[in-house]
Amino acid sequence: MNMLELNIAAYHQALLENRITTEDLVAFYLDRIQHYDKALSSIICVNPAAIALAKECDDQLRTTGKLSGSLHGVPVLVKDNIETSDMPTTAGSLSLEGFRTGKDADLVKRLKAAGAIILAKTNLHEFAIWGESISSIKGQTYNPYDLTRTPGGSSGGTGAALAANFGLVGIGTDTINSIRSPSSANNLVGIRPTVGLVSDDGIVPYSLTQDTAGPMARNVADAVAVLKVIAVRVLPEVHGSDRPRIGVLRSFFGSEPINAEVNRVMAQTIAELSQAGAEIIEIDDRILIGELVANISVHLYDLKAHLNSYLESVHAPYPSIDAILQSGLHHPGIKENLVNANQLEIAGPEYHERLEKRALLQKQIETLFAMHHLDALVFPHQQQLVCKVGESQLQRNGALAAITGFPSICLPAGFSTPTSEAPIGVPIGFELFGLPGSECRLIKISARYEQQYPKRQPPDEQNWL
Repeated sequence: MNMLELNIAAYHQALLENRITTEDLVAFYLDRIQHYDKALSSIICVNPAAIALAKECDDQLRTTGKLSGSLHGVPVLVKDNIETSDMPTTAGSLSLEGFRTGKDADLVKRLKAAGAIILAKTNLHEFAIWGESISSIKGQTYNPYDLTRTPGGSSGGTGAALAANFGLVGIGTDTINSIRSPSSANNLVGIRPTVGLVSDDGIVPYSLTQDTAGPMARNVADAVAVLKVIAVRVLPEVHGSDRPRIGVLRSFFGSEPINAEVNRVMAQTIAELSQAGAEIIEIDDRILIGELVANISVHLYDLKAHLNSYLESVHAPYPSIDAILQSGLHHPGIKENLVNANQLEIAGPEYHERLEKRALLQKQIETLFAMHHLDALVFPHQQQLVCKVGESQLQRNGALAAITGFPSICLPAGFSTPTSEAPIGVPIGFELFGLPGSECRLIKISARYEQQYPKRQPPDEQNWL
């Protein structure tokens, strides 16, 4: 059977009908990684036990005639800042090269309990610090749709690998944009859940105030299947209208020529949401994304305290930012962030002022939703196309969900105009943003949109040779 663009439901049906084995699928993905990842640099480490684990899944199914769980035999790509007992956890840094904590993160335990196979660990922007997915362990990860561009980040290895069909589903982490940025840049679905819905145990932290892990996948159903497994509580059912009210947050759209391609695709997306049954409401509130990051986000303030505490707790070879800086075992591109973070304190008045502003922002958003009777806000994840290699990611809108801790789903909106470097164009994604605990409402809207307007297209792998 054709294993490209395979989804969980079709895979499980094929398993039960003896048309495929888990070993077949794992071998298929491993072969693609070996053949194509030289061009993408998305994978840090492949699980050496992957084939053996696949055979165990097949033996179990032959013996019982039943799937072992909702993710039976599903090969999962996991960002390499998430602890895995059977592979190193490096956070992309030479300072942690080969380092093993000897345990699984909570979400990894949940994945394994549901029958999943951790296939590989993926590249990331080192310590998840920025958005271009470059590390001292693996270097730059490249966008499979356009090798001159980044895959977004910081979970860019997961994004590029999923887009390239190196695994069935994946896990990213998100402090500012880091699940949704690579989802947008790689024609994927990414869910940033309400903070606290997924445990942060066993994840190398950036900011425990804003960090969350979440699923990335090629379709909504697969992302939801993973979210249900890794969540620490059952997703609350939120019953909304069949005609959801979606607010278009116009202050999150750019107005310069560089924004034209994204705006063109977003205009079509908003029209499609309307045709799919949504009531569209224009929102004029001047929420400025740059001000959110500059004046409210606490990620850089949290970094020293939270990362140092973690490194000490796991007995890392370099147990602090100071030690990492002194070692020189890091990518030079993160040095400025590490130095700046090292000078900030969570005990100071500036930090508490930002937390107060964060609380006011949460209240502002709740009031906005109540005033307009909204089910969701919609806006492009990024106001311009994902950046070229060597440039910085600018004009990303993910900070609204990150700073508030509210949930957001990134979905494929379409592609920019094709070029010689991007044969089918560069992917463009949009966010559906909601109130805390509204994941089910956002999922319902997302699934209906995807069903009526499927936008997923695999990249042209001939472009990688």
